[in-house]
Amino acid sequence: MRLRVEFTTEPFDLDEAPPHAVVARDVIQKAELDAVDVGPFGNTAEGDAGAVLGAVEALLRQTLEAGATRVSLQVNVVGEGDK
Repeated sequence: MRLRVEFTTEPFDLDEAPPHAVVARDVIQKAELDAVDVGPFGNTAEGDAGAVLGAVEALLRQTLEAGATRVSLQVNVVGEGDK
């Protein structure tokens, strides 16, 4: 099964990326995921269910430890025709 995760971390800082946002980017980019898109207001990644779920766990733990006060995420099952 393939999953897609979409997430944001808060609080936002429009002048520079806060530490929790840098941590989130690093966690997702180091995970064994594909179709990674990291942006200033939202991030998405896709991959095998085990890899996505492992990355989500690391993302939650590490971003909260780095000062995030809120992590919003959505996880969807990706079908063959969904992209």
